[in-house]
Amino acid sequence: MNSVAQPGLVALDVFKPFEFEFFRNGVLVATLAGALCGVVGCYVVLRNMSYIGHGLSHSIFGGYAVAGLLGINLFLGAGAWGVLTALAIGGIVRRRPIGSDAAIGVVTTAAFAFGLAVVQIYGSPGRNADALLFGNVLGVTWADVWLIVGVSIGALAFIFIGYRQLLFTTFDAEVARATGVRTNVVDALLMVLLSATVLSTMNVMGVTLIAANLVIPAVVARMLTDSFSRMLMLAGLIGAVSGFVGMNASYHLDVASGPTIVLTAAVFFVLAFVAGGSFRRRAAGVGHAH
Repeated sequence: MNSVAQPGLVALDVFKPFEFEFFRNGVLVATLAGALCGVVGCYVVLRNMSYIGHGLSHSIFGGYAVAGLLGINLFLGAGAWGVLTALAIGGIVRRRPIGSDAAIGVVTTAAFAFGLAVVQIYGSPGRNADALLFGNVLGVTWADVWLIVGVSIGALAFIFIGYRQLLFTTFDAEVARATGVRTNVVDALLMVLLSATVLSTMNVMGVTLIAANLVIPAVVARMLTDSFSRMLMLAGLIGAVSGFVGMNASYHLDVASGPTIVLTAAVFFVLAFVAGGSFRRRAAGVGHAH
């Protein structure tokens, strides 16, 4: 009897967390956030700016601190802080002969340090720092759901309308400028989109793991295809699946949502890496045989 009933009990246990509204909201936000980060991350990876997600998330954390202490809306304050940081990075890279990684390192760490200094001097604004650093699925509300939906729609519209300009600017900015593409505007809008992505996904991923969610799905997609359009679709799909599976694993393992989502994405990376190696060895074997 017990052996017959066991599969049913397991199924009930798997679906049990969906009884809670906070979990349903968390799964929805994590899935949408994964898809959004995957798509936006393609531009980050191809521009060799993988560090920017990590840097922006830390600078936005500083913005939370400053906004809280100034008594203004935390979301608006942190968002403005993130956008200004991203635009500063873009401006420095365009005007000075230094690499994007160096500009990201200088600007974002300075923004983060400024926020920490303000907290040290004036005290904490009262926001739970752990929730911002590691994610807080218990705090996900319908406002978070609509926020991520809005940012996702904006991202898709931006990519659809500016697909050619974004593609051209990403792969060869000099040629793009020569053909009339306003690369400075494209770069600035992409930085704003990236800031919005980081800010809207922070509640699920946390400051420390957003960069991984931006980079890993895009890297896996790049390993699987040479087509840019397919890379966008695959990265979005991998990110969404990682968010959905990771959120469920988070509940059952009693681990923060951010780490489980990133580890799920890392499993995709390992599988793609191993499969790619096997494919290359088979291809080499066929070549030698001929």
